[in-house]
Amino acid sequence: MNIEHLQKIIELINNENTCSPTELASRLNVSERMVYKYISFLKTEFEAPVKYCFIKKSYYFSENGKLDLRWHEVN
Repeated sequence: MNIEHLQKIIELINNENTCSPTELASRLNVSERMVYKYISFLKTEFEAPVKYCFIKKSYYFSENGKLDLRWHEVN
């Protein structure tokens, strides 16, 4: 599993701008099956409330909160 791909997917989900799984796979240069594996990983390992909107054709987080895999220094 590629951490950069995972972070990109999280960013796109935060912005509700993932597109369809097929288009997301094309953006990341991975298979559609891999996109589903990344989404499943977010749901199971991070317990992220990821859902898909068929109207917007995008994944989104169905609850308030934010998932981020980057280190943020606290002042």
